[in-house]
Amino acid sequence: MHQKQNCNHFNYLISCIQSDSKQQPRMSDNSVIAYLSAHGIKASVQRIAVMRYLMEHHTHPCVEEIHGALQGKIPTLSKTTVYNTLRLLVEQEAARMITIDERTTKYDANCSRHAHFLCSACNSIVDITLPEEPTLQQPPQGYILHETQIYYRGLCPQCARKARLQTENLNQ
Repeated sequence: MHQKQNCNHFNYLISCIQSDSKQQPRMSDNSVIAYLSAHGIKASVQRIAVMRYLMEHHTHPCVEEIHGALQGKIPTLSKTTVYNTLRLLVEQEAARMITIDERTTKYDANCSRHAHFLCSACNSIVDITLPEEPTLQQPPQGYILHETQIYYRGLCPQCARKARLQTENLNQ
């Protein structure tokens, strides 16, 4: 009986998470669970919710954004649980931690080879596609490389356009 209640509670929470579809198309439960399982992660309501949020929101969210978005759907979700879930996702290579912004750690479900661009005006972070095998300087002999992250900083097209218009208006 107790196990059936837990199963019903699990299904209820998952249905609540699925009912809000403002961003990207919904990832099915089976897709998220299979992804977690493929990375050696046991599925739980919280882990599914956090992973689904990362997969559906390509905004490179921080802990606070994820917690704020999911808290209404899972009232018992603590910020500590979000931190711990993200740590596990990164350790199991199901997500990437992005430290392009010195103030805030961001997260990305896209673990394919790509770079990130941070707009210094609006603080948006976007993915930049890289060639299959970018030419990078290899570490000296004896070092073992675990990860490479490439970051660009500058102005996104919208902010660059605004900056050009401001400069043109000043020069008139």
